[in-house]
Amino acid sequence: MPKPKAHQHHRKSGKKATADQSAPGREVPAMHGPPEAVSEIPSHAVQISRRAADRLRAGHVWVYRSDVELWPGDAGSLPSGLLPVTDRRGVLLGTALYSPASEIALRLVSHDLLPDESAWFNLLRARLRDAIARRQPLLGADTDACRLVFSEADELPGLTADRYAGLVIVQLRHKALDTDATRAAVAETLREALDPDTILEREDPRIRELEQLSSSASATLFARDPGHTITQTVFRLNGLRFHFDAASGQKTGAFLDQRENYAAAARYARGEALDVCTYQGGFALHLARVCPRVTGVDVSRAALEVAERNLEENRAALSSAEVDWIEADAFDLLRDWSDAGTQYDTIVLDPPAFAKTRRAVEGALRGYRELNLRAIKMLRSGGRLITCSCSHHVSLNDFHETLRAAAGDTRRRVRLLEIRGAAADHPVVLNIPETDYLKCVALEAE
Repeated sequence: MPKPKAHQHHRKSGKKATADQSAPGREVPAMHGPPEAVSEIPSHAVQISRRAADRLRAGHVWVYRSDVELWPGDAGSLPSGLLPVTDRRGVLLGTALYSPASEIALRLVSHDLLPDESAWFNLLRARLRDAIARRQPLLGADTDACRLVFSEADELPGLTADRYAGLVIVQLRHKALDTDATRAAVAETLREALDPDTILEREDPRIRELEQLSSSASATLFARDPGHTITQTVFRLNGLRFHFDAASGQKTGAFLDQRENYAAAARYARGEALDVCTYQGGFALHLARVCPRVTGVDVSRAALEVAERNLEENRAALSSAEVDWIEADAFDLLRDWSDAGTQYDTIVLDPPAFAKTRRAVEGALRGYRELNLRAIKMLRSGGRLITCSCSHHVSLNDFHETLRAAAGDTRRRVRLLEIRGAAADHPVVLNIPETDYLKCVALEAE
C-alpha cells in the first residue's frame, strides 16, 4: 500500500417543546382514553411536565431529567428499572425504563401500566422477534449482515443488535437493561430466531461511562462451541465480502446503514473515482465494480489496512479495477488537490459525524461546506458527487442549503439527482426525529 505523506488531522468539526394550544390554566386532554383516577396509579410513579407529556402523546419516548417534576422519593437513590409515568393530573402515560445516570431519565416502553418485570420481558421478547422478522427479507445470498434491532425505532430503547454472518453483536446502552435477566432474554430470543454461531455483547466505552454500566467492554452471551468463541468473521454485503473483528475497529468493515447507498453510488459512478473518508473501503469497493480506477482516502492507517484486506477478499470480482489507498486528512488533501487542479469523474464524501451536539452544528456546517466545495471543484464536466452526513443535529434542509452554498461558491451549475437516507434495516420513525440521521445526496456538476 502506498505511504504518501500523512497530513495532520484537524477536522473542522463542526427539545423543542410542543406548542401548547390550550388556554392558560387548561391541560391538553389525553390521547389514550379518559383520565384514570389518581388512586389507580402506583405510588412509585414519576410525574412529568406538560411539555414532556405532550412529547409522549405525540409519539416520542424520551423524558429528560429536567422535565421530571415529582420523583417517587429521593431521585438520587432510585434504582434503575421500570417506572410508571403520569402527567401533572396523575393521568397514566405509560411505563418507562429509568436510568439514574442519563440526562434522558425515562424511555417509554409501553403506554400501559406493566404490572411487573415479567410483563416487560414478554414485551421485549415479542418486539425482538418482530424486529428480526422485519429484517429477514433483506438477507439472502448477496447479503448476510444487517442491523437486527434499532433501539427506539423498534420500540426497544437502548437495545441494538447487528448480524455479521454467524456472529451477532448486542449493545445494551441503558442502565435499566444492564441485568443478567435482560441478557438471558435477549440471547435466548436471538438463538431461537437466528441460530447464530456466537452472540457477543460489545459496549461502547463512552456509553458505558455515561450510563454507568456494570458490564465489561465485551462479553460472550452465547457460543455454539463454548470452547471456541468466534469474534471474527467475513460477511457479505451486496455480493461483496468484508472482514469484521469484534475486538477492534470503530464499527465494522462496512457501515450497515450505508448498504443501499453503496449500491446507489455504484449506479451513479463512472470513470475515475475518489472515496473520501473511506474507512475500511465500503464505498470504494462498490465503486470498483464499475470504475477502472478508485482511490480511497482515510486518516486512519489501521482502517486502510483492513480496507486492503477487504480488497484482497474481493480481488477476483474486482480484477478489472485498480484500487489504491491514501492515508491523509480529508480537508488538507482536498484543499491541496483542488488548488492543484486534480479532477475525478466520481467523488464520494462520507465523513464521520461533525455535530454530536446542537452546539457543534455551526462548525459542522462550515466543515461540510468546505469539503463539498472542494469536491465539486474537482469534478470533471458531468461528474457525480455522492455526499453524506450522519449528524442527526444537521437537518436535511441545513445540509441541502450547505450544498447549495458550496455549489454557488464554485460558480458551477450542479444538478440534484437523488436524496437518500439509511438502509431499510435502520427504519425512521417520524415521531422520533433522532432515528432520521443519515443523509446521502447524489449530485451532478455541469
